[in-house]
Amino acid sequence: MNLAPVLKRFKPGGTSSYHPRMMLKVLVYAFSQRRFSSRDIEKSLAENIYFMWLAGGNRPDHNTINRFRSVTLKGIIGEVFAAVLELLVEEKYVKLEDFFLDGTKVEANANKFSYAWGKSIKRYSKQIREKVHQLLAEVEQLNCNEDEQFGDADLLGIAEKPLDSAKLEETINNLNERLAGKKQDRRTKTILRHLKDKFLPKIKDYEGQEAILEDRNSFSKTDPGATFMRLKDDHMNTGHLKPAYNVQIATEDQFILNYFVNQNANDSVALIPTLNTYNQLTGRLPKHVTADAGYGSEENYEYLAALGINAYVKHQEFYRESKPAFRDNPFRPANMPYDKDNNEFTCPAGRKLKYKESKTETTINGHQIERCVYVSEGCEGCTLRDKCTKGQGDKNISMSFRCWELRAKASELLRSEEGEKQRSRRGHDVESVFGHIKHNLGFRRFKLRTLDKVNVEWGLLCIAHNLQKKAYILQDRARQ
Repeated sequence: MNLAPVLKRFKPGGTSSYHPRMMLKVLVYAFSQRRFSSRDIEKSLAENIYFMWLAGGNRPDHNTINRFRSVTLKGIIGEVFAAVLELLVEEKYVKLEDFFLDGTKVEANANKFSYAWGKSIKRYSKQIREKVHQLLAEVEQLNCNEDEQFGDADLLGIAEKPLDSAKLEETINNLNERLAGKKQDRRTKTILRHLKDKFLPKIKDYEGQEAILEDRNSFSKTDPGATFMRLKDDHMNTGHLKPAYNVQIATEDQFILNYFVNQNANDSVALIPTLNTYNQLTGRLPKHVTADAGYGSEENYEYLAALGINAYVKHQEFYRESKPAFRDNPFRPANMPYDKDNNEFTCPAGRKLKYKESKTETTINGHQIERCVYVSEGCEGCTLRDKCTKGQGDKNISMSFRCWELRAKASELLRSEEGEKQRSRRGHDVESVFGHIKHNLGFRRFKLRTLDKVNVEWGLLCIAHNLQKKAYILQDRARQ
């Protein structure tokens, strides 16, 4: 393997260090033997003859092992994984033609009650800023009669614009300078003290939480990189959300071609980053991409079509559209007569749904989706209302014509001979890998915290899986 990226992390001089090749061998073998803790690995190096042989008699302690895993491999584990993949390609274990994609949620090493919800953060942040605006306006009102110069537009402007911690701190300092040497009433002193000691730290705290949150709806205070998600392995069926990461892998013949650690519970937003990093690591793109309905979005179909990749990706209506009750439903927008010239639909009762407006949605990856909204001219007194809509007002539909077109092409491709073949392979190809990692290796919870370290931990697991899979194949060949 080419370990140049790892070797570059070690500078000459200073005290002697353990060779990174030996450290990497020990770590990968340990992960293949269900030893994920640095202390367990340290113990195995003193007791297990296989570890002794791999380490050449060296015995790095758990701090050295953890530092190599968390610091040295951080940011370059993808290149190490690519070196293993290159080895598998050279030995013709994989062809890099198929790309079976799936994801699973793995619990983070975080307290399940250490949640911070995005909506609450935004609501409380808004409330405290409104309170600050009120206090600033009150200070202005208390002092404008005593000092006409104090009633500038500066203070009034801060009360009307979005307020951040830097601007508030500047305003507090400015107020203290203007009021220095002047007789201040008790209320003004109290407000300025509260603004500095109470409200300013809170605003800074909320700004920090909003920076951590980014486009997520929650994060864990124990591990800020983790998002609260609903896990399938909740055997107690409590329904509680737990801090976790949404891990994506792409496989071919049960070898992992690429992985991506996603902080979003939605699988659809992970297809493009997973394929992009795969292209960066290998310099090539697969011929076929096969995934379940969680990835069937307009954005993903557009992306795969632009790259010329055969997309065997299901959508939410793939199975339902083959059932007569759904396919022949006259109230389904796709079955309503559409007048292209007048840009309107006709419902089963003969009433027109006229075009109202277009809305543009932007996804996390920056893709824009245009949705057209159509509203009925009036549903009052309609005998088919109960079957047509459950809403209180007139029937309205919001849809994307481009999405309809892409879904129709996807359904045609999925039902082709090659599509049937790819769909039948996907389950045992990618899901078996998750079964091996979670059940056979017993990996159901990360040991490390933060996104960078979790990425290293999952990368080591993927490397261990690929080499273990290769070893099994060699054993089978030896028996034949």
